[in-house]
Amino acid sequence: MSTQPDVTLVDDLADDAVTPYLPPTGKTSLLPFYDVLSTVTRVRRRHAQLVDLAGITPGDRVLDLGCGTGNVALLVARTVAGTVVTGLDPDLPALRRATRKARRARVPLTFVRGYGQRIPLADASVDRVVSSLALHHVPDADRAATAAEIARVLRPGGTVTILDFGGGAHRGHSAVRAHLPRFGPAVADRVRANLDDGIARMLAGAGLVDAREVAHGRLAGAEITFVSARKA
Repeated sequence: MSTQPDVTLVDDLADDAVTPYLPPTGKTSLLPFYDVLSTVTRVRRRHAQLVDLAGITPGDRVLDLGCGTGNVALLVARTVAGTVVTGLDPDLPALRRATRKARRARVPLTFVRGYGQRIPLADASVDRVVSSLALHHVPDADRAATAAEIARVLRPGGTVTILDFGGGAHRGHSAVRAHLPRFGPAVADRVRANLDDGIARMLAGAGLVDAREVAHGRLAGAEITFVSARKA
């Protein structure tokens, strides 16, 4: 008789620790349509590219930072044998949806409610951190703390790979700037912080090494960037 793989949802946040955040779809009411939108915009193809660039190997401990409804975490657990995958996100409805999807897919996953600026994991406990289209949800005031937390939880030699809107300093960014009004004022400012190697500079500022853009492309007409860095 087959047994159901262990899928866990951890919500240890105290009420006074919950701070405002931007839901995966921008509005909580749109959450049921998030996975459909991901299919329409072909973002799943970018998820596969992210996982490939992250160089995840069997047995790695992986943190999906800003996991939303769990698509990247599920992809890692399904495609790389023996990985121990944790998804972190402040949005409880999204995490509940991710948990249901993991149970249907019969893959072991842990989802934790929390924030990137205070990751509830031990020092040097993660081999790989991946993050897809989540950094532009992080307020400017919390970006440095989020990068510092990534550096703290990575083991020496561990890597982080981030996919988000933006790009390297060697290119123009008209395709991003043209879409900034669509994001709304608050999010537009956070996307603007990603331009001109902003993500690489953020990671380097936390002491990570070899921080650089490793790929780029377009998503729904806007420019996207893949950035990686390593803990020495």
